[in-house]
Amino acid sequence: MTASVQAKQPETSSLEAASAVPEKQWPDQVYEVLKAAGISQMSYVPDAGHTTLIRRFSADTEVVTNVLTTEEEGIAIAAGCWLGGKRSVVLMQSSGVGNCINMLSLPVQARFPLLILVTMRGEWAEFNPWQVPMGQATEASLRAIGLKVLRAETGDDLVETVAQAASMAFDADQQIAVLIGQRLLGKKKW
Repeated sequence: MTASVQAKQPETSSLEAASAVPEKQWPDQVYEVLKAAGISQMSYVPDAGHTTLIRRFSADTEVVTNVLTTEEEGIAIAAGCWLGGKRSVVLMQSSGVGNCINMLSLPVQARFPLLILVTMRGEWAEFNPWQVPMGQATEASLRAIGLKVLRAETGDDLVETVAQAASMAFDADQQIAVLIGQRLLGKKKW
């Protein structure tokens, strides 16, 4: 009888240990999806909504990170990466889409893969009126220039959407923007 009690104790301990391990949050899952897709370059303009991805990629010695002064630089870097046999992702905020709309003609006309993750502003619980116009125009602007636009509103949806977007971009030479809904990111406070 003692042996059966002892045999059950490790199970209880392993269950307790497993429940003590925190579940991965969607930013960490998105990072893992992008790594599995072969991303070796990441360009970004600093943004609170992308903080975890920026930190994870910056700490990854296998990934080159580029801090941009303006978003269109990221499009040019993505083009150079692809021509050099590398895969990249560009992180930006919806206000940055307006900054790079002209440069987006490069991947569209040259038909090289492009993957952009866009944190949305000017939507749910927005406090800054300056964010609203571009937030409302982001999706239409991207579609008008020729990008395929996917949108996610939940963490689980985002992880799956980014995986599909990476496949569409790199396996089918498409230009994809994934919009990350502002409600998922939460209300910004100043």
